[in-house]
Amino acid sequence: MTLDASALEELSRGIADRIYIQVSGWHLYLGDAGLAQTLAIECAARLDQGAEVCARQSLEAVQVPIGGGATRLPLARLVPSGQLRDLEDLLEPFC
Repeated sequence: MTLDASALEELSRGIADRIYIQVSGWHLYLGDAGLAQTLAIECAARLDQGAEVCARQSLEAVQVPIGGGATRLPLARLVPSGQLRDLEDLLEPFC
């Protein structure tokens, strides 16, 4: 399933404003981190699998460069578990 440009932008805005990574007690929203669009594109490619599977697989697929790019971690390792449910809720209307 694919999204048209306006739906993809709507999903990206929702992710940017609602989903964050947590590092040492600090919250960095994906819009500020420049990761919202990337995650939205990954999610759009997996919407036919349902919100739960889509959210988990998309968070694993997005690789975040750490330490100037020397190391890359899946976004899933940086997003708190409660944020996974929030992402699922965001994806539900698109599935």
